[in-house]
Amino acid sequence: MSAYTGTLNETQRMDTTAAIAVALTVLGWASAFPAIRAGLAAFQPLELGALRFAIAAVPAAIFLAVKRPALPRVDELWRFGFGGAIFVALYTAMLNFGELTVSAGAAGFIINVSPIFTAIMAMALLGERFSRLAWFGTVISFTGIGIIAVADGHGLRFNAGALLVLGSALCSAVNTIVQKPLFARHHPLTIAASNMVLGALCLSPFLPEAFRQAAIADTAGLGAAIYLGIVPSMIAYAAWATALSRLPAARASNFLYLVSPTSALIGFFWLGEVPSLLGIVGGALALGGVIVVNLKR
Repeated sequence: MSAYTGTLNETQRMDTTAAIAVALTVLGWASAFPAIRAGLAAFQPLELGALRFAIAAVPAAIFLAVKRPALPRVDELWRFGFGGAIFVALYTAMLNFGELTVSAGAAGFIINVSPIFTAIMAMALLGERFSRLAWFGTVISFTGIGIIAVADGHGLRFNAGALLVLGSALCSAVNTIVQKPLFARHHPLTIAASNMVLGALCLSPFLPEAFRQAAIADTAGLGAAIYLGIVPSMIAYAAWATALSRLPAARASNFLYLVSPTSALIGFFWLGEVPSLLGIVGGALALGGVIVVNLKR
């Protein structure tokens, strides 16, 4: 068993790999919004989360068993545990319960507070730099997401569901900071797989009831749960770990502003939801802000 270490020879591949990882993360997590809506029609929130990550944990556990990666040091154990308990289990529970009462556009807006949380904490705790131009781009993206929320037609109402979604955004941001140091010693896929397995264990008390609900679920609901386990979970979480290992935490998180407009695009093809003119403008601003942040990169 050996620790993961990057080399200078990887430098030429890093940009391409990071770009692919970011694209997979955005597409995977953006598709989760319509999939969660479909899944909640057949499952309760905790049961949907338990089944989703039980599906993702099986290949993750096989990967860890075959690769036998370096064991974490004692001072790293809490960082791995944090990823499973907070980034997977608590994040999923809060988001699923939140989406029971919060519209997709509003949820996307609230979730996109996460990159701002991350940027602030990365500067304070990791010593990362975020230039004025980067903050300007962040404001542009955040404005675009706000327009998407307004265009959703339901408005942005800070009820209990919205606060739960805000809590899930905070879980994501804090985990980015907590697990960032792990990438100096561990392979990103090891970290992602560990998150899947530990998160599934945290949600496992709800798995028996999830199986009972799956036995009577319709095809659409069961298909959504399986899809959530494979694409937004197994693939997207692994892609996000890869992106985070190659980019500063604040910069990597800025790409997450693309999740909401991408979700609207997926909703158009998957659910036939036609975005309004305001929604298109908001999506353009969200994309433009990300471009501004990366102008000097």
